[in-house]
Amino acid sequence: MSGTRALPRTLVVRLDSAGDVLLAGPAIRAVAAGSAHTAVLCGPLGVHAAHLLPGVDEILVHEAPWVGLEPVPVSYEATQRLLETLGAGRFDRALILVSDHQSPLPIALILKLAGIGWTAADSEDYPGALLDLRHHRQPHRHEALAALDLALDSGFALPPGDDGALRILAPPETVQLTGPEPYVVLHPGAAVPARAWSPDRAARAAAALSAAGHRVVVTGGRAEKELTATVAADHALDLGGMTDLHQLAGVLAGARVAVVGNTGPGHLAAAVGTPVACLFAPVVPSERWRPYNVPHVLLGDQSAVCAGSRARSCPVPGHPCLDGVGNAEVLAAVASLGAHRPSTADADAVATETEEGA
Repeated sequence: MSGTRALPRTLVVRLDSAGDVLLAGPAIRAVAAGSAHTAVLCGPLGVHAAHLLPGVDEILVHEAPWVGLEPVPVSYEATQRLLETLGAGRFDRALILVSDHQSPLPIALILKLAGIGWTAADSEDYPGALLDLRHHRQPHRHEALAALDLALDSGFALPPGDDGALRILAPPETVQLTGPEPYVVLHPGAAVPARAWSPDRAARAAAALSAAGHRVVVTGGRAEKELTATVAADHALDLGGMTDLHQLAGVLAGARVAVVGNTGPGHLAAAVGTPVACLFAPVVPSERWRPYNVPHVLLGDQSAVCAGSRARSCPVPGHPCLDGVGNAEVLAAVASLGAHRPSTADADAVATETEEGA
């Protein structure tokens, strides 16, 4: 956005989970560079991620009944509160970010009713008067790039020097939780079981990493404490339930490599520049959801029979696409990715050698 016109107050909508909000980060930075005020409307699962994103001036939260694994009932009262909040925001423009399988039209209707004069979204469905820019995403486009495409075609460009990578505000120091580097993070959980190792398989991977000489840090949310305890056993550090999303970012930032599924912490690792050994079940296409703009290795059979099914639970006995990944594959991925991410201790050693050789 340029010229002498006043910059707009802009709303960016991403109503899904934390990982989805993190992937919206480059688009949000582009919007912020061309706006006087940038607000993000997200769901309760995405709010903590929204707080980590640069360029966000305001965060609005709405639990939409057309989003999520267990959607809430439709509520006139909740919709009325959202309309009042949006109206009070006096937004000039709105960008609705959705995945390729989602419709932006329910929230587009609400935005128009709230008085937002110009709205844009990717939409395969005919939007009538609900969208001022009906955008079509490029085939096979990564979610982060698809969102950035919409921002660019809406008149918002990344500021000079911004490479468009995922990014968050500076993560905290977490050495008091993890102990000193180097270490490898193993995050065994995921939003749905189809996208994660079985607990036993994850435990065997943690044991193999430890036996190979890696110090392993196992992470997970409060609801995953039983899982992380099983995986960590007596050969890894168990941080299950001990970190919020910001602290988890710090733990991931200190890791040499993160071993994680196609889930929010995988995108968080990418946002802090940590290489990812990604256990990627092909229930969704990797070209759209793989770790973005960081060194990574995809682990898992991408041609399995469940490919593209969007299954939440594995439809094949034994979960072969992920549980069939051998320890040798995991160790090789961690070794190759670790070369991209020397530890602080390694960097200090190189600096000392350089100084001594000067």
